[in-house]
Amino acid sequence: MTEEELMLQQLFDEDKLTDKQKKIIVAAIETFSEKGYAASSTSEIAKKAGVAEGTIFRHYKTKKELLVSIVAPLMTKFIAPLVVKDFNKVLDREFETVEEFLRATIENRRDLLIRMLPVVKIMFQEIPFQPELREQFLELVVKNIFNSVEKVIEGYQEKGLLIDMPPESIARLTITNILGFLFTRYILFPHLEWDDELEIERTIQFIMHGLGKKE
Repeated sequence: MTEEELMLQQLFDEDKLTDKQKKIIVAAIETFSEKGYAASSTSEIAKKAGVAEGTIFRHYKTKKELLVSIVAPLMTKFIAPLVVKDFNKVLDREFETVEEFLRATIENRRDLLIRMLPVVKIMFQEIPFQPELREQFLELVVKNIFNSVEKVIEGYQEKGLLIDMPPESIARLTITNILGFLFTRYILFPHLEWDDELEIERTIQFIMHGLGKKE
């Protein structure tokens, strides 16, 4: 069973799907992940699914409806609960230093991203351009994580380990840098030669110290 077929089994009520719909959904996940939504065509998806293109439009009025029908349940049933629950494994631990917390956070997010790469690629590619998906992502994922991270930041500020800056700003800058590294490493340029441990360490040092040279 492929990863796409396993996701289909976990996320959709298979009893309500015809065999052709199942094939269309699996083909669409593969195609959107490989080429992006804009560069994918329904004729290509139909060919990969082994169905006529008209069959797609009997079930989904537009290509966008097909995209939303896939990503919405993925986000609601799989991504949001897994992301929040998985990240709580890090948040529930106590780390002596900020660097240790950042390292655990990056490793945790990296493992999750690798496991969910086809779906994450679709999300990264389409959330900026699909308002309904963006709103759902903000509501289900971002708000939950931001609130938890802010509490951790406040704890480190009370210990004098972080500068006096609004916790929401520190959270935004930190998450942006971590996601930027992961997006570049696994989605934009996965085939480049990467020294993962070194790049993780550099990302941590950049978050903690920036680019300014110490006097």
